[in-house]
Amino acid sequence: MITTNQNKQIKQILKLKKSARERRKQQLFLVEGIRMFREIPGKRLYKAYATEEFYEEHWEIFQGIVPEMVSSQVMKEISDTMTPQGVLALVRMEETKAEDVVKEGDLLLVLENIQDPGNLGTILRTGEGAGIDGVLMSKDTVDIYNPKVIRSTMGSIFRVPFSYVEDMEALICLLKKSQIKTYAAHLDGTNYTKESYRRGTAFFIGNEGNGLSQELTDAADHKIKIPMSGKVESLNAAMAAGLLVYEARRQREEGGR
Repeated sequence: MITTNQNKQIKQILKLKKSARERRKQQLFLVEGIRMFREIPGKRLYKAYATEEFYEEHWEIFQGIVPEMVSSQVMKEISDTMTPQGVLALVRMEETKAEDVVKEGDLLLVLENIQDPGNLGTILRTGEGAGIDGVLMSKDTVDIYNPKVIRSTMGSIFRVPFSYVEDMEALICLLKKSQIKTYAAHLDGTNYTKESYRRGTAFFIGNEGNGLSQELTDAADHKIKIPMSGKVESLNAAMAAGLLVYEARRQREEGGR
């Protein structure tokens, strides 16, 4: 059993927890908690860690897996939550190229400079619920492998195709080539319920504080907005994305693609 944070493996985990660069370097990220642990595709599990108490109570989830046992104190140090459940795993990264995410008829989300980990995780989770085909992100969007993002996805990280995009102009060309209509969420847009999303659709969602850049707004085929009452000017990015993709789902279920 590992009982000190000076252990080489524990030092590695602490680096992965704190640094996006380290995660990219090692091509590993952290997953913790029993629910998320159950979601990990078998081929992507690199290493599992558990406390004795957790293992004794949940031994059945470790079929074919030999976890490294750690003390409760060490688990608390490597965990990213206030009250760790007692299980943590290192998982191999797996991403998709933008060219493989974008296909004719798809329903996609394009995220520009989203910075809040909770927002990004919730967008993936909500997107999966609405049946989106993928998420494309500008390179300055928060690291999707941030532990807070991973927790917020509730497992969607393993099921929704996603890709970071270095060149947004090239992405716009790819979307057009794939006959996907693009819609920029913008205060100057038309009511989002007045547009049709039955064919290939990509919603552009911008930074929480500043919205979409002018460049990406201008590149979109249409500008749409979610009508507001009272003095509210805009919605949380994850909430806005949720309304848009569920409207697209509603339309597609009613009229088909």
